Amino acid sequence: MNKLSCILVAMAALCAVSVSVHAEEIPRNAVVVTATRTAQTADETLASVTVITRADIERRQAQSVADLLRGEPGLSIINNGGAGKATQILMRGAESDHVLVLIDGVKIGSATLGTAQFQDIPLAQIERIEIVRGPRSSLYGSEAIGGVIQIFTRKGGGPVKPYLSLGAGSHNTYDGLVGVSGGGDRGWFNASTSHFGTQGINACDGKPSPGGAGCFTIEPDRDGYRNTAGHMRGGYRFDNGTEMELNWLRGKGDNQFDGGSTNNSKTLQEVMGGKLQSTPGGPWQGTLSLGRNRDEGDNFKEGNFFSRFNTRRDTDSLQNDFAIGTTQLLTLAADYQSDRVASTTNYPVTSRNNRGFLGQYQGTFSALNVETSVRRDDNEQFGAHDTYGLAGGMAVGGGLRLTLSYGTAYKAPTFNELYFPGFGNPNLQPEESKSTEIGLRGTYAGGHWSLNAFETKVDNLIAFDASINAAANVESARLRGAEAKIGSSLAGWDIDAGFAWLDPENRASGANNGKLLPRRAQQTLRVDADRRYGRLRAGTTVRAEDHRYDDVANTRRLGGYATLDLRAEYAFTKAWRAQARVENLLDKDYETAAFFNQPGRSF
Repeated sequence: MNKLSCILVAMAALCAVSVSVHAEEIPRNAVVVTATRTAQTADETLASVTVITRADIERRQAQSVADLLRGEPGLSIINNGGAGKATQILMRGAESDHVLVLIDGVKIGSATLGTAQFQDIPLAQIERIEIVRGPRSSLYGSEAIGGVIQIFTRKGGGPVKPYLSLGAGSHNTYDGLVGVSGGGDRGWFNASTSHFGTQGINACDGKPSPGGAGCFTIEPDRDGYRNTAGHMRGGYRFDNGTEMELNWLRGKGDNQFDGGSTNNSKTLQEVMGGKLQSTPGGPWQGTLSLGRNRDEGDNFKEGNFFSRFNTRRDTDSLQNDFAIGTTQLLTLAADYQSDRVASTTNYPVTSRNNRGFLGQYQGTFSALNVETSVRRDDNEQFGAHDTYGLAGGMAVGGGLRLTLSYGTAYKAPTFNELYFPGFGNPNLQPEESKSTEIGLRGTYAGGHWSLNAFETKVDNLIAFDASINAAANVESARLRGAEAKIGSSLAGWDIDAGFAWLDPENRASGANNGKLLPRRAQQTLRVDADRRYGRLRAGTTVRAEDHRYDDVANTRRLGGYATLDLRAEYAFTKAWRAQARVENLLDKDYETAAFFNQPGRSF
């Protein structure tokens, strides 16, 4: 039996053990809230926005957040060895800690690392994801240099419905989900629990000291991962229009990996939030939001405790939206953020607060749309920092819309950058950026397309400075790029395609001036194609990425690659269906970070 026959047989076998409920289709032009902190349709927003719905998640049969987002224009995914391993997302060439991440409006991320732990966010509990490209510090404060990713958990509503999903696959992978949703006309609730486990692959082919690289060890074994998660979200709309909502998401991970000092970590990701929205009078709508994110990790070496890094982020927000007629909106908001660190590593400073105040104006004047925003952040360590944004859009005829925007952003140093032993520098200053973008989008019978070009200049980039043996504001960068997306129906196939070109130039003085920033591919492509044949639906995903370099000197080259995935599903009834997927059909060997392996052909 040849390889193709084996694959087809495996797909048929997997269909017998993987079942899930049928998802109702959600309109493509869904309402988004991340780009302006107010409700807009995707067509109305002046930013470059992508919305991934629950229907998209189930159609693509994604296994993780990284799997779902890989290949989206403007996003680079860096993974250290498969499921559950450290995963970073770089947006438009900016650093991984230049992406602001929210879950149900609550800002998440490690105060020590400065990044969100995407690998530990359970995909089974996600309703939709909004990706907003470009600076958003004038709305959200620190971190939003490259853009914002907001994840919304399952909401519920309508009649009470249970749901179930079971799956199994290569590398002794298994997953299960059980939940219930409902709430009636005014209320909504959703509660679920899930578990994911895999024996994994050998995460790293490193080199031990001296002259170590990668994971600084040789451990040729399988590196497994398990994640158990729970989720609840519920709310109610009262007679006077007031809405109240509570949300909770908790995931516990057990991750094995290759490492010189540690090779196992037990993690906790927890997000809690509450929101009260009211219209006290006339055109005024007020929203009070409270949230907490816990990012915790215990690290072990061969079962022996080694270190602990626990961080807590509390956020409060009071937002007031004032409608001026039917075509203008004024937003005034005050935000508060408190970060706390508890660790076995000695940090001289373990807490800091930030207060932010912002104003935003949105107006529509015939074919012209205008947005402007300004924000002041008062950081306990770095004092006042001002950012602003300006955007305009105009319908130019023939279904075309032209947009132009300019914005500034900044990123406060993390606790690791300031105080971690052997690396930190308490004299660091915030990183700063200025961005310009122009876009054109259009619609036609059965399809839509968009094209965006941008340039971002980042100053005071933080990097390790060998001359002082510590982190320093020693670098600057110029990020230029263009992104194109098209969605269409062709010969019965529904096609979504995205292409991105990026020139991430290092502008630091010295030998590395003019070289490419590490781990950024200059060209990426993703094509999704799906077709329905009665109860059967088949699809494919093609991803391709150009070569990249793993070091600032551009001496360690990681080759480009292309992968092909196949998927199929059969609907037995309106409620039940079976799915199967082959990932990396051609068994391409590739790396997104040097020495860290990626899964080969998987079922």
